[in-house]
Amino acid sequence: MIRLAIIGAGSMAGEHAKHFTALDGVEVVAVCDLDGDRVRAFADSHGIPGAYTDLDAMLARDDIQAVSNATPDGVHKATSLAAIAAGKHILCEKPLATKAADAEEMAAAAREAGVINMINLSYRDAPAIQQARELIASGAIGRVMHVDASYLQSWLVSHAWGRWDRDSQWLWRLSEGHGSKGVLGDVGVHILDFASFPVGDITAVNCKLKCFDKAPDNRIGDYRLDANDSALMRVEFAGGALGTIQATRWATGHHNSLKLSVYGDKGAVSVVLDDARDRVLTCFGEDVHEARWTSLAAPPTPSIYRRFIDGIRSGVNDQPDFARGAELQRVLDACFASDAQDRSLTLAG
Repeated sequence: MIRLAIIGAGSMAGEHAKHFTALDGVEVVAVCDLDGDRVRAFADSHGIPGAYTDLDAMLARDDIQAVSNATPDGVHKATSLAAIAAGKHILCEKPLATKAADAEEMAAAAREAGVINMINLSYRDAPAIQQARELIASGAIGRVMHVDASYLQSWLVSHAWGRWDRDSQWLWRLSEGHGSKGVLGDVGVHILDFASFPVGDITAVNCKLKCFDKAPDNRIGDYRLDANDSALMRVEFAGGALGTIQATRWATGHHNSLKLSVYGDKGAVSVVLDDARDRVLTCFGEDVHEARWTSLAAPPTPSIYRRFIDGIRSGVNDQPDFARGAELQRVLDACFASDAQDRSLTLAG
């Protein structure tokens, strides 16, 4: 039996609790949050016996082997380093940190401690993206020439996920003062991974960020609405391919849509998660001349929660690990710098 604790008691922590309690041989035994009322309600709701407001006290328990960190972005570093120092295996929400130096420190600490460490880039669970990576690696589309990727949300114009202008779980994501790095830091990390995981490292970026007016004086209560809510990136990959990557919260008609198209000199693959998580669209061989696409079934992929637990049992660290999180954070940092300087930036190898 692997006994696991959760750090944080918000909505994403609820997803972690749901997935981990569904796994055989895993018991969620504790949860910690600074808000006593919230953590007790969370523990009762998910049948978790231990509720803490003191992280050190929870981490001091010898019967806890692993933690799942579902805290806000700005406290990932402090909470993760505390868990690592306590010798706990760790799954951390994305982005790993809010700047590359912190992410690199976290990756180094996990490596030196010898704990299993993973970052919750949950769209890696989609069988389609795994199959697309295999097809590209096999040479099925030849040399990759062009990449187009997008992550489209509409919660600034839709009430499908609730009222962003009344709910703190959305308002903090729009406020730099509350620890948000905007749409780029929140979901941009997903689409950067989604694009580069099957294609290869991003070596250069040119990024434009924008925060649109959303309220009088761009403030609602204590929340200054100053975090970016649209991001456009022009990138170059290690193999020489060019790409366009975008993320926005203003995409009317798209609740939570990810799409990736990769074009080579011999064929192409496309993944549209709105249509199917387990299908890859392909254009190979004679289909190239007819511009005809075929839907290819992708084999099942275990969830990151399952792979994290399997890694603890086997001692083999699966991907994506903290080092990958740090790599993505370097790209994110370059995007912010590119926007501020209004120029293209090359990433160090």
